[in-house]
Amino acid sequence: VAPPRTGARLAMPTQRQLRVNNLIRHELADIVLREMDDPALGFCTITGVDVSVDLRHAKVFVSVLGDGEAKRKTMGALIRARHFIRGHLRDRLDLRHIPELIFRLDDTAEKAQQIEQLLRDVAEESSEADDIQQP
Repeated sequence: VAPPRTGARLAMPTQRQLRVNNLIRHELADIVLREMDDPALGFCTITGVDVSVDLRHAKVFVSVLGDGEAKRKTMGALIRARHFIRGHLRDRLDLRHIPELIFRLDDTAEKAQQIEQLLRDVAEESSEADDIQQP
């Protein structure tokens, strides 16, 4: 069997990856809430974690409430604290290797809200057009 091409995406994460994803997400949420004391850290939620197949790297998806400046500050605070956070993960998890943390802004909720607003606008315009056409 040939190895996957560079850049090829595996179809499904393994059961172990899924368990580690959930475990890390839960612990990260607790660490950010209880252990971090950075004034730049805004209101954020750990929405997901995606560990690599070898469990050496973890993309951490973060949703931040607020404007662009609040998002920038919060993401900066998390990136600066990644070694602190990783150290707390090492104390809490029974894993051979604690993955390197890569923080990514998750703007899925905002995009969904924008799409919903666009759909409402289209429905409203369609309703107004129907009202005009009726005698």
